[in-house]
Amino acid sequence: MADAQAAPPREPEPLTGAALVIAGVFLALANFMVVLDTTIANVSVPHIAGSLAVSPSQGTWVITSYSVAEAITVPLTGWLAGRFGSVKVFAVSIAGFGLFSMLCGLAPSFPLLVAGRVAQGLCGGPLMPMSQTLLLHIFPKNRAPQALGLWSMTVVVAPIAGPLLGGFISDNLHWSWIFLINVPVAAVICLFVTRSLASRDTPTRRVPVDYVGLGLLVVWIGALQVMLDRGKELDWFDSPTIVILAVIAAIGFAAFLIWELTSENPIVDLRIFRHRGFTVGVVTLSLTFGAFFSTVVLLPLFLQTSMGYTASWAGYAGCLNGILAVALSPVVARLVGRIDVRALVSFGVFWMAGIAFWRSTFTTDASFWQFAFPQFVLGVAVPFFFIPTTSLTLSSVLPEETASAAGLQNFLRTSAAAFATSIMTTAWDNAATAKRTVLAGALPNPQATLDLLTARGLTRDQALQQLDGMAQLQAVMLSTNQMFLAVAVALSIAASFIWLAPKPRRAAAAGGGH
Repeated sequence: MADAQAAPPREPEPLTGAALVIAGVFLALANFMVVLDTTIANVSVPHIAGSLAVSPSQGTWVITSYSVAEAITVPLTGWLAGRFGSVKVFAVSIAGFGLFSMLCGLAPSFPLLVAGRVAQGLCGGPLMPMSQTLLLHIFPKNRAPQALGLWSMTVVVAPIAGPLLGGFISDNLHWSWIFLINVPVAAVICLFVTRSLASRDTPTRRVPVDYVGLGLLVVWIGALQVMLDRGKELDWFDSPTIVILAVIAAIGFAAFLIWELTSENPIVDLRIFRHRGFTVGVVTLSLTFGAFFSTVVLLPLFLQTSMGYTASWAGYAGCLNGILAVALSPVVARLVGRIDVRALVSFGVFWMAGIAFWRSTFTTDASFWQFAFPQFVLGVAVPFFFIPTTSLTLSSVLPEETASAAGLQNFLRTSAAAFATSIMTTAWDNAATAKRTVLAGALPNPQATLDLLTARGLTRDQALQQLDGMAQLQAVMLSTNQMFLAVAVALSIAASFIWLAPKPRRAAAAGGGH
């Protein structure tokens, strides 16, 4: 094990040519696979529950178990990389991810499947920040924005592709293949990393394990994630379970902050928040990604439950933003370092706010393309937001803090998405219920309307059902528009907040470090 004195001389040159392309593709593919697994099982829960003889509500633990385990290990990435080396952590994580994916696919019972998902999440957590960190290590400093652009696109495209791929596999093959497809991909990536990047491992140092900090981290993150995942189903704070989880999360978080800020060897280095560029960038990233991801969940949910779309067509309407996002990523990557990244971020997030405001004007007679085209145009904003924000946060910290910064950045981004999705779906349901009551009371002459419908051949029950359906559809549409308007406001705040970051130096903005 390398000690702190022997480590500094090892600084390998960046990769070039075909070696750089191949390494970049494999590292990005690893991140894509892990992010994909956060959503690929969502549409497969009914298939899994039926196959393993559990209720649909129990089946959702396939999702919850993975998200909780992943959330626990993401912020530990900095400590793991400093203790064992970035390449070793990545290689072990990708090998474990592939192994436990296979065990999930072969699980003969539901408890074993959930146990496999927990282990899969524990292994998958470090892969997101580690893939980001390793990309920055192997790319030349002046091409760091291209590395971040490649990584960012996997984060954007994977959550959208997950339900599409999961639905196709569950409908045409067997649900087990949503896990088994990971096995050969993980094996190839692991083989490549151990053979080609082992000599490029980062310096390590032997430090004591912060068991108290680790324990507090597991407690508060576990309680928080379960609360967010189960809150809507259990009716939030009307449920004693949710109240208890909230109290545990709050007390655990407060104790964790106090302990980690005073510990000599913290398990999570919170001191990197002293860098204003990192702090402002992470807040902007979290607020924007939370708002963005909540709409990724809301749009297909609305189209399927209220507009009669199938899961596949709802997925098609929501997946078009990836086209322009991928096409413009190289352009934005070249602009980073030439143009103030704060301006690039502000432009991208304001563009997203404009799209959200546009969506707040939709009506129930909108066609497929009226729903899909805004999603297509939204792709313009994604690279302008994601690449410069990630560049700003990671270039604001010291080089040795990169792994910790990447871990905290990914943790806060995914936590913001979980928070925003829980808040959005609950508020959407509540607003629809309230607006339905208002609409039902606003009908000027309900008896005359019923008489007209019965005169056209409907029974009284059928007429009442049709009126109720019309009121419900309009209420959900109004609620959906209200949610998009709230998203537009949140995005406008985030687009303005980024200007609190210090103006980055050109070298730093291009990825040159603090």
